[in-house]
Amino acid sequence: MDQGVGLGLPGEGLFVGRVWRGGIGPSVVALRGGRVVDITSREAPTLSALLERDDVADHARTAPGEDLGSAEEIAETSLDAARSGDPEATRLLAPADLQAVKACGVTFARSMIERVIEERAGGDPSRAEAIRARVGAVVGERLRDLRPGSEAAAEVKRLLQAEGLWSQYLEVGIGPDAEVFTKCPPMAAVGWGAEVGLHPVSRWNNPEPEVVLACDSRGRVRGVTLGNDVNLRDVEGRSALLLGKAKDNNASAALGPFVRLLDDGFAMDAVRGLELTLTVEGEGGYRMEGRSSMREISRDPLDLVAQARGRHHQYPDGFLLYLGTLFAPVEDRDAPGQGFTHHGGDRVTIACPELGALVSVVGLSTEVPEWTFGAGALMRNLAGRGLL
Repeated sequence: MDQGVGLGLPGEGLFVGRVWRGGIGPSVVALRGGRVVDITSREAPTLSALLERDDVADHARTAPGEDLGSAEEIAETSLDAARSGDPEATRLLAPADLQAVKACGVTFARSMIERVIEERAGGDPSRAEAIRARVGAVVGERLRDLRPGSEAAAEVKRLLQAEGLWSQYLEVGIGPDAEVFTKCPPMAAVGWGAEVGLHPVSRWNNPEPEVVLACDSRGRVRGVTLGNDVNLRDVEGRSALLLGKAKDNNASAALGPFVRLLDDGFAMDAVRGLELTLTVEGEGGYRMEGRSSMREISRDPLDLVAQARGRHHQYPDGFLLYLGTLFAPVEDRDAPGQGFTHHGGDRVTIACPELGALVSVVGLSTEVPEWTFGAGALMRNLAGRGLL
């Protein structure tokens, strides 16, 4: 039996997250028997602090707390909050607070080819189909089983360079160094049921369903959640130097619904086998479906963690790491040769039986609620509640 309507949560597993409580503020919660329990305390005033604990699983199971209601009730009030825009309404928040939110790109062969096509098309979707045919004829299936950084990968690089098809996206896709970038600042991600934002300059964009690792300051993977790495294909396609504009905008990072903690029944091998589904539902009965399988990722998740965090870069409050996606839509939505792009009001559902479902509604970054509650506001709120 699901633990939450619309949340799609399995009946097993240990889940933690964050809820905004009206008149109180952000609270750390654990899911216990389908009930959302506020376990915020001086010992763990933030989700970042909770994930630092060596006994995180035991603490989430047994720490004293206040029952806020069923997961179904919290989901319903979250939808009400999204409709009303009431900043004080009780609602699910992104399951991250002080952690940096990082992302890896070009980690799947199929989506890697689409990045090359975006670059060659210069952000023009009408040119993509012809370029896709040419690149596919040269590359075929040669990239699918390559291990990045291997001698075989180096040989493919030489072949593609000889054909004039080498790209910076192929460099990070099959070369030794992964692409790791900042998706959004701490506290900027949005949670289940919230609107996600597209920059209004974009005319070619799509959702990106991804597995997201929740890591502590030592680089230990403590849990996993779902993410929508909202993507502006035309902006990044014009220049990779526009990656920040393409990826980091108001409400452009969605996470949730909760973090599932790793334990004996759900370890990294289970993460490596996760299968995600994507559904986009729009006006006029429009529906698109897609998938992303972690079994097809080119780099191991722990390798990506090591490339993000190490002696070269530390994250004192931990970090969340989007792992990339297999999904890259090519079917036309509006006109032949134009491919897929979002319409305002699209409902995006990213789901996985082990992690639940992340639901978002598409808007513009200039029209969705402004981001006003940052790290400073969090510190003031916690201090006022006697939690610091």
